[in-house]
Amino acid sequence: MALAVAHSRGLDGMQAPPVLVEAHIASGLPSFTLVGLPDTEVKEARDRVRAAIVNSGFEFPAKRITVNLAPADLPKESGRFDLPIALGILAASGQVPAPALHDCEFAGELSLSGELRPVRGALAMALQAAGNGKAFILPEASAREAALTGGENIYSARSLLEVCAHLANQQLLPRPVAVDPENLPIFADLAEVRGQSQAKRALEIAAAGNHSLLMVGPPGSGKSMLAARLPGLMPALDTEAAKASAAVLSLVGQFRPERFGQRPYRSPHHTASAVALVGGGNPPRPGEISLAHQGVVFLDELPEFDRKVLETLREPLESGRIHIARAARHAEFPAEFQLVAAMNPCPCGFHGHSNGKCRCTPDQIARYRGKLSGPFLDRIDLLIEVPALPAESLDGLPDGEPSAAVRERVKQALGVQQARQNKPNARLGAAEVDTYCTPDATGASLLRQASQRLDLSARAWHRILKVARTIADLSGSPDIRAPHIAEAIQYRRLSVG
Repeated sequence: MALAVAHSRGLDGMQAPPVLVEAHIASGLPSFTLVGLPDTEVKEARDRVRAAIVNSGFEFPAKRITVNLAPADLPKESGRFDLPIALGILAASGQVPAPALHDCEFAGELSLSGELRPVRGALAMALQAAGNGKAFILPEASAREAALTGGENIYSARSLLEVCAHLANQQLLPRPVAVDPENLPIFADLAEVRGQSQAKRALEIAAAGNHSLLMVGPPGSGKSMLAARLPGLMPALDTEAAKASAAVLSLVGQFRPERFGQRPYRSPHHTASAVALVGGGNPPRPGEISLAHQGVVFLDELPEFDRKVLETLREPLESGRIHIARAARHAEFPAEFQLVAAMNPCPCGFHGHSNGKCRCTPDQIARYRGKLSGPFLDRIDLLIEVPALPAESLDGLPDGEPSAAVRERVKQALGVQQARQNKPNARLGAAEVDTYCTPDATGASLLRQASQRLDLSARAWHRILKVARTIADLSGSPDIRAPHIAEAIQYRRLSVG
């Protein structure tokens, strides 16, 4: 009878709790039992591990094998436990030195030949394991991802045989080399957008303060083009924000090391469900708004989204986090995303267009716009109209300002905000708005008049002040003046609902 323990990590929301893989070999009829709340993927490890051990030149014990994944109340999913299970069995059978397992953590999926395949969540696991003093052995591709955390105890392996040689001190595993992020721009240039000077200005303000933006206009007016260029106007993420963004993408296997530090851009289709958008499932997985953490979510054809789906965005737009509660599991994911949305002015899209094509009745237009609730629209900072371009605007070469020039102004404005309040203006709380967004006397008087005429809510009042603070930051003004308030009010005048 023999017992060996290997260390690994599971995934529970954004957390990667430690998991003990206990392998016990006893006399009896040959069997392989796996316990500890494993899902189907983990249960199938029995066949993968048996074939990998044999094809790696080791002996698979023809005895009664029991593998326990502790703690028993934590659901175990994916093939990440293949490697520690195989090592536990080899150590329990005396083919690998058992004491060597105590100083390491392992994660990796095994092929039938014993080769290691990458696993989801390597970056999240490495962040959780940092500082515990144990070496973390991962498949080659996953190790390159985990190396972005800056950890010094990460090792890269290509096969089960290499890991066993490392544990036996016969041939040490190499340390992975972190992939250098690509410096090439991956977002289209703002200079390619013709006309639409007001929309470009609103896009710059949105980038400079992380403000949400809704564009209303007919088909072909450039709404999607503008939205796709917003991430290119924003500076690269700092190291900590980049790690937080990459960790979420790593949970679903969508992180690319060469894109480290670049802001994610997500554009879900309007048929997306609430679970797809905000997260959910069992076990809970992050949705589009979490996968866009520190980046941009673009919702095209906004009224075509199910109203209940859009209402789920109200809380994360305010808090920057999403808490998913299920009967058995709870999980919280970060969701500091920037919402950009686009919609047509009516069902056919040509209401108010000079071509006179629109035949929508007032009742149809009201019903179409009524798909967006007042509380949802109240949480959007900037509402602008993107009119159709006249034919003369399409002639000749583009003459717009390049993204690099706008990005420099945005970077300076965000730097001012970080120095002043350590967060973008859009993330200011009510008390912070009173501290940092107080306008001068003329600006305050103008805002009071606008509030009475436009019947602004308290939330809209605060959002105007935050947008005005961003406009002042872009102009280099330490104070919020009447022109800043006036411009911010213009972005609340559009009637959509």
